[in-house]
Amino acid sequence: MESKRLIPYSVHLREDIYLKLKEAAQDRKATALVRDAITMMIEGNDEFNAGYNKAIRDVISAVHDDELCSRLGYQGETIACYLEDILTSMIVHQRPNRKKK
Repeated sequence: MESKRLIPYSVHLREDIYLKLKEAAQDRKATALVRDAITMMIEGNDEFNAGYNKAIRDVISAVHDDELCSRLGYQGETIACYLEDILTSMIVHQRPNRKKK
C-alpha cells in the first residue's frame, strides 16, 4: 500500500514560471500540477504512462475515500484495500531515459 503521507518541499522558480503557477493556483491546481510533474520526471515515465499511473492512483484514492469500500470487507481486509492491491499491480514502471556519459 502506497503511503498517503505528503512531505512539503520548497523549490525556487523563475518569475515567469512562478506567475504562471500562481495563475493556475487560482483554480487550486498548482500543488497537484507541481507534484504530478515531479513524480513524472522522477519515475521516468512518458506522458502517456504518467497520465495512466496518475489515473490509477486517483482511483485508489477514490476507493479509499468511499465510505462503502472502506467499511465492507472480507476475511479482515476491506474492499478498499483489496481493490488497491489489484490496482497497484496495474501501475506501469518504466526505466528513466538517462543519457550515458
